[in-house]
Amino acid sequence: MSTAVAIALMLGVLCYAVFAGADFGAGFWDLTAGGAERGRGPRAVIDHSLGPVWEANHTWLIYCLVVFWTGFPATFADVMRTLYLPLGLAALGIVLRGSGFAFRKAVQATSHQRLAGAAFAASSVVTPFFFGTVAGALASGRVPGPAVTSWINPTSLLGGVLAVAVCAYLAAVLLTADAPAALTAYFRKRAWIAAWTTGVLSIAGIVVLRLDARRIFDRLLGPALPVALVSLVAGLLALVLLRRVSARLVRLLAGLAVAALVVGWGVAQYPYLLGTHARITDVAAPHSTQVALIVIVAVAIALVGPSFALLYTLQQRHLTEE
Repeated sequence: MSTAVAIALMLGVLCYAVFAGADFGAGFWDLTAGGAERGRGPRAVIDHSLGPVWEANHTWLIYCLVVFWTGFPATFADVMRTLYLPLGLAALGIVLRGSGFAFRKAVQATSHQRLAGAAFAASSVVTPFFFGTVAGALASGRVPGPAVTSWINPTSLLGGVLAVAVCAYLAAVLLTADAPAALTAYFRKRAWIAAWTTGVLSIAGIVVLRLDARRIFDRLLGPALPVALVSLVAGLLALVLLRRVSARLVRLLAGLAVAALVVGWGVAQYPYLLGTHARITDVAAPHSTQVALIVIVAVAIALVGPSFALLYTLQQRHLTEE
């Protein structure tokens, strides 16, 4: 049963990485779009794509927190005691990002619009970076540990930069599919740049993991290798097919690439939640709590899942109103 709870937690992480990752990546392209005139067109596409769904994606973050602290309370406490700095900065980024996105449409003065836009765009980069450092700390077995060096280390910094690059890639692919014909080439070019950047970072990451997180390195080249290859192939196919097939297929391939990356990390981490000292079966909540949690998760997915599916369907068909 504890493994089922861990899978439920990984499902939430996966959904947050894909859906919120696309939103964060769109903010990255907002940040790099240029001045007011030059960036007007790309920012309009970004606003249109994010408007109906950007706030809904944080549902998955709340889901992850609830499943984590209920299913593995002692481990959750270790993570919060050790990684409160990057998690707090990521939470601050989420707040600033939401405020900036909302207020830049509401305020009238140009200077206020620029300030709100800058807060939205900068927070869209800062937030995934700090979440990536948290993932690096968990993967390298530094939790529990010192409050600073646990997330300022080679693996964590690699995780932060890679998270930003992956979000940028995913967003660029999705925005290419959403963009009008005049801006398709603009976002396609950025999708290729993000893909090559992610590839270079991944190659460098192999060296970093071998030196700094040997167990994850060995597992990624062992049990998790097939999943990692799925991520690589799906990501490349999404780029190759950007101009040749339907937008729906391209979105699915890009999402699969990111999802497989997250699942690969989970496979490499198994059967531990933290390093090699927090085995899932040893740190799980009592059996009765696990059973109740699985039932609640199943009910929640049955209730919320169709709502999300309807929201994204309406958004992709341009039937929602901002």
